[in-house]
Amino acid sequence: MVARKTGFFVGAVAGAGVAAAALAGVGLRMAPAQAADAPPPLVRVASGPTIFAPPPGAPMSFADIFEKVSPAVVSIDVTSRVGAGSLRLPNFPFGPNGKPGEEDQPGGDDSNGRPRQQSSGSGFLISADGYIVTNNHVIEGADEITVTLKDGRELKAKLVGRDEDTDLAVIKVQGTGFTFVTFEESAKPRVGDWVIAVGNPFGLGGTATVGIVSAYGRNLNDDSSTYVDYVQIDAPINRGNSGGPTFDVYGRVIGVNSAIFSPTGGSVGIGFAIPADTANTITRQLISSGKVVRGYIGAQIQNFTPEMAEAIGLGNLKAAVVKAVTPGGPAAKAGLMVDDIVLSVNGVKVESSTGLTREVGRGLAGQNLRLEVLRDGRTRFIDIRSGVRPSKEELASSLRASESETPPQKGPVAPSAARVQVLGMGLTPLDAAARKRYNLGPEVQGVLIETLRADSDAAERGLATGNVITSVNLKAVKTPADVVAAVEAARKAGRPTILLSVYFNGQLASVPIKVN
Repeated sequence: MVARKTGFFVGAVAGAGVAAAALAGVGLRMAPAQAADAPPPLVRVASGPTIFAPPPGAPMSFADIFEKVSPAVVSIDVTSRVGAGSLRLPNFPFGPNGKPGEEDQPGGDDSNGRPRQQSSGSGFLISADGYIVTNNHVIEGADEITVTLKDGRELKAKLVGRDEDTDLAVIKVQGTGFTFVTFEESAKPRVGDWVIAVGNPFGLGGTATVGIVSAYGRNLNDDSSTYVDYVQIDAPINRGNSGGPTFDVYGRVIGVNSAIFSPTGGSVGIGFAIPADTANTITRQLISSGKVVRGYIGAQIQNFTPEMAEAIGLGNLKAAVVKAVTPGGPAAKAGLMVDDIVLSVNGVKVESSTGLTREVGRGLAGQNLRLEVLRDGRTRFIDIRSGVRPSKEELASSLRASESETPPQKGPVAPSAARVQVLGMGLTPLDAAARKRYNLGPEVQGVLIETLRADSDAAERGLATGNVITSVNLKAVKTPADVVAAVEAARKAGRPTILLSVYFNGQLASVPIKVN
């Protein structure tokens, strides 16, 4: 059960108002005469009472906007089996965080004696006939969904469809004539423009908070960020706000509140919303077919960074690099290879693994995807017939299976007479004894890292004993001498790094290592 915090900071707000009034009085008494070309004062005296003149672009009140849009915002209460759904947390590298989602409470047992829990979130109507947008993590695992409208009506809702990859879902209530709001896709607010978040924080219902757009293109370092560039806002959102809308000052939906950064569990002014264009595209698919279908080529990829590019003389190139190809998959059939550097898809430039995944995901099953790749220093085009992307569960199961196929064996490492020391790594040939010890099949070719100095750059980059170096600067290596030669060549060329392709736990990864 999530601990609740009570207490309202009314005194601080009231005190601020009194202080402002006092300062206003001082300003009227003490201010010198104003030059004709000076900016207008913050306090003006008219025939009526003293009024505050906001800076240009700042509304005097958000009341008209809230009155217009609030009837379309709903509270969502969910009853589910304990453990049926989970609260997914973005993996921020800089501190605690969370989804501003459900406030979990115990809910007794169901008819079969299974424990139940109740949680709450927010949503909003996007049609007069009862379609409602919310977050997937609000309704995930739900047995019963109840929607409460602003006028107090409680309606049962059914799930229309959900998409784990973007954390969006659509539910529906019976009826017609509902007040609804629309997505704004073309006229995005600028960073610094006003926004209004409306939702159901802590079960309070119908709550509006105001702030500004703080940034665009935020990555939460979780699965949803593969397909979502989040909007960062500072309008306070808290637990229960998940799935609620963020409006611009015209009452148009510019985002769906989804996550917060919080060391405390409450708002600290850093919230994240799914952009309207992404939400609109996904919800349309969910309404039409109940699911989202994405393209798939069957390849594992990672970012190809400027540091990696520098190691092989490609300047500041940013792209994606192929680290594995699924046997029998679309990419394998088309001839895509490990260490191919993908530069574009259907003419759209690719600057990261996320960019490649998104462009492939936009394709339909059976559609041709033309990939521009760099291989052996030459650019070429590969046409791939897109498949259908498996579910997250299927992809995760496949990855677990590949990792379990190559568990490292325990026991001391016998010193090798053929060991070569380079860059803090003790390298040996990949012989039968090493293959048996680390359970490496014949398909794995390269040089074994038998020992590793703890203070080496390789260790700091995450390499470990038992890893296999398969290539250096995208050229295959078979002996430790091949690695040493590549390091010396890089030093003579004045390059600060080399690019290793490393096999570990059933996967390949490109890792830049300093040579000096």
